[in-house]
Amino acid sequence: MNQQTMSRCLQQWAHLFLLTPLVAALVGCASGPDYQRPESPSVTGFTTTILPAKTAASPVVHGGSQKFTSAPVPGEWWKELQSDKLNRLIAQALVASPTLAAAQATLRQAQHNYAASSGATELPQVNAKLGAQRLGANNAAAGLPDGERTYDLYNATVAVSYDLDLAGGNRRALEALTAQADYQSYQLEGTRLTLAANLVLTAITQAQLAAQIDATNILLQGQAEQIAITRKRFELGAGTQLEVLALQAQMEQTQAGLHGILNKKEQTRHLLAMLAGVAPGESGLPEFELADFSLPGTLPVSVPSEWVRRRPDVRASEALLQTASAQYGVAVAKLYPQLTLTANLGSQALTTASLFGTGSLIWSLGGQLVQPLFNPGLRSNTKALEAGLDAAKANYQQTVLQSLRNVADVLRTIESDALVQQSLESANASATKAVKLVERQYALGSASYLQLLMSQQQAQQAHINTLEVRARRLSNTVALYQAMGGGALVPS
Repeated sequence: MNQQTMSRCLQQWAHLFLLTPLVAALVGCASGPDYQRPESPSVTGFTTTILPAKTAASPVVHGGSQKFTSAPVPGEWWKELQSDKLNRLIAQALVASPTLAAAQATLRQAQHNYAASSGATELPQVNAKLGAQRLGANNAAAGLPDGERTYDLYNATVAVSYDLDLAGGNRRALEALTAQADYQSYQLEGTRLTLAANLVLTAITQAQLAAQIDATNILLQGQAEQIAITRKRFELGAGTQLEVLALQAQMEQTQAGLHGILNKKEQTRHLLAMLAGVAPGESGLPEFELADFSLPGTLPVSVPSEWVRRRPDVRASEALLQTASAQYGVAVAKLYPQLTLTANLGSQALTTASLFGTGSLIWSLGGQLVQPLFNPGLRSNTKALEAGLDAAKANYQQTVLQSLRNVADVLRTIESDALVQQSLESANASATKAVKLVERQYALGSASYLQLLMSQQQAQQAHINTLEVRARRLSNTVALYQAMGGGALVPS
């Protein structure tokens, strides 16, 4: 390129850049207001009344008092239950779960989408092109000598284009893609939290059902003995057939209940297998008992203003809100001028040998300024995305309210079930004392064996009731860890 050509090139670019500030001043903040993070909940607590410092306690396994603290939820919160079998199962699930793998792949897709769009809009686009043509011209038709003539034309070009993004549309589009990647990140975090919570809850349910099966089998043995004694009394004329039939009906009901419990226990095993990422028919899954778990002595409860930055579902809803804000900004930017600069440098020659010679140099500089004048669809699209932004704001508020309610429900359930356990454990202790009293009376001959069997059955039923509430207290603890957002870090 000679000096004169270079001078003309620089003059053209100068004119284009002198135009840029003028258009930018006209556009101003065309892409709409920047995204503002929603304010945190103004409430200082999750419930209308202040929580007690700690829950009620019962002097039994899984009956201890739990203290509410402001400490954050541990990252691997399930380890607070102190079950090695559970820890190994969750570690396996976090590696093998297809649900988690799908969420991870979706996040990578969102991140690559951002990288692709960022590279296409933030930096100039440079493309190289090589071409060859076989051309023909009929000189005779133009009254020229030599008649028809054919020749080859080769060209090599480097093209550069850049969108100055005066209205900020590209910036807001990238903001939308960033928010979508954040959304998938929080979805992944929520999937991981839900997977771990479901595994723990299913394991606790399996342990509860196993204990109920053992207790129900003992209850059935007592009922069978009671039927045998009553039938013998009927044969001796000391009882009635109605008593025998009533006891048989009671035993059949207990047996039917046992079949249902056995079926539920098998279903929990199938669910554990699916959550762990293996087929239900595979062997090697652990069998859980209530003794495998310990009830944590502290319960982490953060303040709502901090909690709202931890809950994956709330953070995901906020990411959708930011996406809607950015998309609205993109629509607004389309109403304003769009300026694109282009430059081409290349050469043309009749032979490949002379293609890159200085005499065959060609170049071009261009700028294109586009301003929509009459396009009603653009404004309608802007109004539609503005309505979508309003909907995203309302959805975010609803998500926060639902999440606050979730935490409040869990906290009150923890408090209530601790009191329920106190009553049931007290009833169980009374039933156990009654059995011992009847045993002494039976040894002294003042109580019949039938009375002893009946008191044992009552005590066994009271024991079954306590098994359920003990498992519930473990499950409530897991529900609180999940409601608090798990061990997620507070984003900056």
